[in-house]
Amino acid sequence: MTAYRGRVVSGGRLQIPADVRKELGLTDGTDVRLEVVDGELRVRTFASALQRVRAIARAHLTPGVSLADELIADRRAEAARD
Repeated sequence: MTAYRGRVVSGGRLQIPADVRKELGLTDGTDVRLEVVDGELRVRTFASALQRVRAIARAHLTPGVSLADELIADRRAEAARD
């Protein structure tokens, strides 16, 4: 892990070093997700956040089973009970 020094400038803007922007794929206008966790600021791209969510979800899925098919079957079963 490499530590970098940034700076908060006027208007609350955070200056991020070029090396960090390059490593994270940040360009002008890139939307990022900001989190405060245990007093620390975490910055990540939405693409990175989505990748993480997908990995978490994938860990709970059964291979070869379609969630869409399961949802449709559940809805049909529910409708048949009514």
